[in-house]
Amino acid sequence: MLGAGGAQPLGDAAAPAGARAGGPLPSTPLLSRIGRPADLRRLTSEQIEMLAAEIRRYLVATVARTGGHLGPNLGVVELTLALHRTFHSPRDTIVFDTGHQAYVHKLLTGRQDFSRLRERGGVSGYPSRQESIHDVVENSHASTALSWADGIARANQLQGRGRRHIVAVIGDGALTGGMAWEALNNIADSADKHLVIVVNDNGRSYAPTIGGLAHHLDALRTNPGYERILSGVKHALLSQGAPGRAAFDALHGLKQGLKDILVPSAFFEDLGIKYTGPVDGHDETALEFALTRAREYTEPVIVHVITDKGRGYTPAEEDAADRFHAVGRIHPETGLPVVPSRFGWTAVVAQELVELARADERIVGITAAMQQPVGLQPLADALPQRVIDVGIAEQHALTSAAGMAFAGMHPVVALYATFLNRAFDQVLMDVGLHRAGVTILLDRAGITGTDGASHNGMWDMALLAHVPGLHLAAPRDEATLREALKAAMGVDDAPTVVRYPKGSLPAPLPAVRTVGESDGLFGPVDVLVEPTVPDGPAQALLVGVGAMAGVTVQAGRRLNAAGLAVRVVCPRWPVPVPPALVDMALNSPGVLVVEDGLVEGGVGSQLRDAVEDAALARGDGQVPRVARLGVPRRFLPTAERGELLTEFGMDVDGICALAGRLTGDGRAGASVNSPYPA
Repeated sequence: MLGAGGAQPLGDAAAPAGARAGGPLPSTPLLSRIGRPADLRRLTSEQIEMLAAEIRRYLVATVARTGGHLGPNLGVVELTLALHRTFHSPRDTIVFDTGHQAYVHKLLTGRQDFSRLRERGGVSGYPSRQESIHDVVENSHASTALSWADGIARANQLQGRGRRHIVAVIGDGALTGGMAWEALNNIADSADKHLVIVVNDNGRSYAPTIGGLAHHLDALRTNPGYERILSGVKHALLSQGAPGRAAFDALHGLKQGLKDILVPSAFFEDLGIKYTGPVDGHDETALEFALTRAREYTEPVIVHVITDKGRGYTPAEEDAADRFHAVGRIHPETGLPVVPSRFGWTAVVAQELVELARADERIVGITAAMQQPVGLQPLADALPQRVIDVGIAEQHALTSAAGMAFAGMHPVVALYATFLNRAFDQVLMDVGLHRAGVTILLDRAGITGTDGASHNGMWDMALLAHVPGLHLAAPRDEATLREALKAAMGVDDAPTVVRYPKGSLPAPLPAVRTVGESDGLFGPVDVLVEPTVPDGPAQALLVGVGAMAGVTVQAGRRLNAAGLAVRVVCPRWPVPVPPALVDMALNSPGVLVVEDGLVEGGVGSQLRDAVEDAALARGDGQVPRVARLGVPRRFLPTAERGELLTEFGMDVDGICALAGRLTGDGRAGASVNSPYPA
């Protein structure tokens, strides 16, 4: 198999030495000459093919060192080249939906140092306005690009900039999201726009795209009669030299009518938007021809482009699961991970769900185009009728789950925590209001770090605390994760949420004792560290929420060793605040809550409010001080999780320092300045 431009695929044994992990990067003589998109227009067709091969070699070599979104970018090399040769960014606006396929765009707009890709101070994994005037939308949530493009186009018209073009590049997976169709409905209603919609059709979002739209696009790109006749006409005419090419160009307009005859439904035209394609997304000449025609329209037009995710890299092409959608550090020759993944939180969820579903026929999994990443693939393999992938449609997922709960099932909606934000209204008004027995699993909760600002799952605890009747579990280790999952499946009269972070599991954190067990399923609070004198009074109560329990235990042990009497506890279900935790806080001179969620409105804020209310009700006027350590209310920069925790004072030193200031005891030991007042 040959890669782009006839180059040998990098996954073969003959891969260049420069692409191997730790070795020099491959030579990129053409790419190094591209400082801005205008430089591309000076290259010949042959040089463009060579540049595409260079870009693929560079992407494999660099992403292998840092990790990142490899497959999507290998698939859009020619498409991105054609976009920048046809349109004039930044005068013309190019908007990438989701944005994880923008690496090639970055390389062509002056950002060719990928040595610190997705690291603090390096190139981010998504478009970033701080990096370049060529970047527009930073949000990595899908199905938004068409709305952005519609808004920019309308603003251009109103401000007399009607000759500028707007290009929205949207993957076929993102077209499973309802927001994209809301935008298309409005775009079709306004004809006077220089708006080009490029549908990057690779049959996938993460995994193969599902739903009726996917079947329709598949019909368009694979209809044998259409492809056979079109290919025959093209070959016959182009084989006749210049006269034949002129005839082919003249007859190219018949392509639309030919498609109408051979393809059952003119799907996009039914929307009232012009359509052209399908176009081979790896044929640079065909791409530029189609985009140039689309550019000449004075009304919206869809260009349907067929691409291969993972193009030109054998390990990605042979990866049936997701074509190397996102990888960690890998050996570029083989695609194998440099460090094998340790057993992680998601793997526990995947394993536990299969066991629970086998024992309870009411359990059904629901996800939004992320069946494998959120751990539902093993359940789908074992019980295929019990997993539903709704596409990129979180709102529909939650309301559909409410309907399934009403009809007697126990739906389990598995999402990345950041994507729950898109369906908060449905959680509140469809699931919460109706006390639906729906369990929501929030993968990658808290700080995810290198995935960028929009992927941090830091909003959930503060948001979900507003939903009456909802209970949220924050497990601290494998045992409490399994326990929370089992407990949640038994709740049929209220929504339950189980949140857990990205990555590998921590060491077990067994409880010394448990209080509040008489308060029902959601009441227990585990004591993890007692003061040095167990029966003596504690000067401070440290509350470690979920994944922050481990570092809080370390801090508590250090403080006890320094002579400051500290008790460390972990509520199994911190939202809403368990009564036992309120009682423990009332009997402590000072309380410090450590959580990897939003500090304002989070568990610490909720505990502080509950303690104040309880103290007032008790009438003794003694209100303990409740300090909070958590994620500040701002969009976080790209950085490792550990770097951000240290910056926010959420490491051992920071916890000890704030505990010392809270109690007025100088023996805490660290001199770290916490960003949060006691």
